[in-house]
Amino acid sequence: MTYQLSIVIPVLNEAGQLPAKLHALQGLRDRCQLLLVDGGSHDDSPEIAKPLVDKVILGSRGRAIQMNAGASQAEAEVLLFLHADTRLPDNAIDLINQAMAEGFQWGRFDVAFDSPKPIFKLIAFMMNQRSRLTSIATGDQALFITHSAFAAAGGFPEIALMEDIAISGKLKILGKPCSLKAKVLTSARRWQQHGLFKTILLMWWLRLAYFFGADPNDLAMCYDGRR
Repeated sequence: MTYQLSIVIPVLNEAGQLPAKLHALQGLRDRCQLLLVDGGSHDDSPEIAKPLVDKVILGSRGRAIQMNAGASQAEAEVLLFLHADTRLPDNAIDLINQAMAEGFQWGRFDVAFDSPKPIFKLIAFMMNQRSRLTSIATGDQALFITHSAFAAAGGFPEIALMEDIAISGKLKILGKPCSLKAKVLTSARRWQQHGLFKTILLMWWLRLAYFFGADPNDLAMCYDGRR
């Protein structure tokens, strides 16, 4: 079978979220290869995923490591990296195909949060505008990349955090991203669990620290609340 797209989904202990998220992708299976990469879950994530994807890949923990593992087994020329808590718009595949036909080598969607609170609309707006101004994409925006551009960039740097920022910097050298206005819907759960303004400040601090050369391993510990 010839796939138009390979969708790589890194997961870790997402059993509660997976059924709904993967069921939402079933209508794409005649066009897309679904690859789920588990990073050592302690729940039933791999077993839940098996009938709902084309392949379950068991790998080491680390989103960058997992996404690279998925890309290595992708059969399509275009890769889409999708977080388990992010949902694609209905016409996502057509939009990506159109972007590729226009000559783009990579791109991302705008993002929206699954919360009706106005503050989340503002946060999403700021994220999308920042991405347009800087040509830097975050993983929540569902990065799509041609296999050849992904290889030219060297894949995701296998660092503990900021792998999306790092690969965006490399991809910018190859060409501008396609910044799609269509929105992916992502979960607001981390923001809600850890406190909205605390999370905003943490995100900005992490980006600033990374920009000034902080070790991504140390930043990941702060992100996970281990410091």
